[in-house]
Amino acid sequence: MHSAPSATTPPGAPRDSAGAGADDGSDSGSSGGVGGSAARTPRRASLTRRLGWTLAAVAALALACLLSLALGSRVIPASEVWHVLLHGGDSNAAEVIRSMRVPRTLVGLMVGAALGIAGTVMQGLTRNPIAEPGILGVSQGAAVGVVCAIAFAGVHSLTGYVWFAFLGAGAAAVAVYAVAARGRGGATPVKLALAGAAVNALLVSVISAILTTRAAALDEFRFWQVGSLSGRDAEIAGQIWPFLLAGLVLVLSVARGLDALALGEDVAKGLGQNVAVVRIVGGLGATVLTGVGVSAAGPIAFVGLAVPHIARAIVGGDHRWLLPMAALLGPVVLLVSDVVGRVAMRPGEVPAGVMTALIGVPFLIALVRRKAVPA
Repeated sequence: MHSAPSATTPPGAPRDSAGAGADDGSDSGSSGGVGGSAARTPRRASLTRRLGWTLAAVAALALACLLSLALGSRVIPASEVWHVLLHGGDSNAAEVIRSMRVPRTLVGLMVGAALGIAGTVMQGLTRNPIAEPGILGVSQGAAVGVVCAIAFAGVHSLTGYVWFAFLGAGAAAVAVYAVAARGRGGATPVKLALAGAAVNALLVSVISAILTTRAAALDEFRFWQVGSLSGRDAEIAGQIWPFLLAGLVLVLSVARGLDALALGEDVAKGLGQNVAVVRIVGGLGATVLTGVGVSAAGPIAFVGLAVPHIARAIVGGDHRWLLPMAALLGPVVLLVSDVVGRVAMRPGEVPAGVMTALIGVPFLIALVRRKAVPA
């Protein structure tokens, strides 16, 4: 006689774990074979659907890259873009593509992927659907680093800002965690959010104090603060890619832990996960990725908030699928926003940070209006 399913199976548990008994042949007899086949069919359909959406996201990313290379103050036909990429050339269009648009697109790819993944991890760690990369004070910490670079170190180039921004982002994240870890319970999601809000407010005050006493730094900082891909070159891409790779390794290593944490701390511990390690490693990875995005392009709004929700609606809550989907959709959102900003005000441009905010506001309003927000 078959045993009934355990009543302790947590609600919302992944189907793969809930249906493991049917797959491994633990049930005997012909009914067990029928049950296993029935259980495998929905999983095959889910896998097919996820693979289909992943391929669609790859195609969307390729199209976004092509648009980023072809459109701007000067429109270059797609056929000429392909010719330059494959065979090179000495024309003016080839020079524009190689020296300006390829580095800009490459930085957009890296920044979009970093922010999309960082937002996904933040929402998973805090179990908060409106968490985003700035929740731990990382963005404001990077801003303080850039302000200090301009005002006190005499740095006036985008490539010089990167290291100061990264240093400021790391220092802010450490400060937030140190504040949240004190007291009973350690660094819980609520304490992290409160500590992040407090450190954010402090850093905003520091920025205002520096800029009011050193007015010459205001214009340079304002250009960086709005968030943009304009002027980003291959040197910036070379500076940030090792950190992007390190952040990806960290967050992917705790993907299963994030799935378990979504069911609650007690359930995660019951499943054998070390919740403290998942939070520390995941938080460190998200901090590094946020530092990558903010240091390279400035504080780009809404990518880290909107992309995780879009990815979750497409592939579900399994972080082994959710993180790669966020890595694909983040650059799509950022590059399309950048292209729209370049086309809308030709021959000038609207910075990508402004366009992502304009696109993100309606999304946030729609998210707030929904009765139930996916966890």
